[in-house]
Amino acid sequence: MALFLVETSIMQPAVFLDKDGTLLDDVPYNVDPSLMRFAPGACEALRLLAVHSVALFVVSNQAGVALGKFGIAALNSVEARLHALFAESGAMLRGVYWCPHHPHGHVAPYAIECDCRKPAPGMLLRAAREHRLDLARSWFIGDILNDVEAGSRAGCRTVLLDNGNETEWLAGEFRVPTARATDLYEAARIVVSDLNSANENDRECNGSRHARALPRTEVA
Repeated sequence: MALFLVETSIMQPAVFLDKDGTLLDDVPYNVDPSLMRFAPGACEALRLLAVHSVALFVVSNQAGVALGKFGIAALNSVEARLHALFAESGAMLRGVYWCPHHPHGHVAPYAIECDCRKPAPGMLLRAAREHRLDLARSWFIGDILNDVEAGSRAGCRTVLLDNGNETEWLAGEFRVPTARATDLYEAARIVVSDLNSANENDRECNGSRHARALPRTEVA
């Protein structure tokens, strides 16, 4: 008897979070775990997102590696601290993606052009492949338009935090956010509202298909 394997895993939405200036207070080249502090609204945002079926990821440019500010190994302790901070908030961090590259760096092999440094979408695309994520139902939340562009290029919807960290305001096709928020908690509420609306639409569609599939009752 032939056996056929059926793929049962379902692609799920994700929320991608920029690190410094979005999730954490914006400390330049922040790789000291003792200095890592949640930005306003971040803890409350994680608590809210944790009760919904959404995977949480941190994606961050870390050009300090290419520029010689710190070694690549320093990011291990940063990642460990992020996992601890999420857990303390009642949330689970599914993954962390770093881009250690910079085209004007001087530390080989990181001083290169790459497809992962935001505004390129490489980190999000990699996360989607590795975790079976539905990017069309996912969101990227960041504090500058490079975050918005990376999310848009990956096919996500985006929230820009209007917290003063974007100073250049360079316009472009992919640099218009889906929504704006004052802090991460407000952004999380936007995402949750969208997820709830999508789930309600799915239930209505499933109910409609089920009704059409019911057999017709014959009347004697």
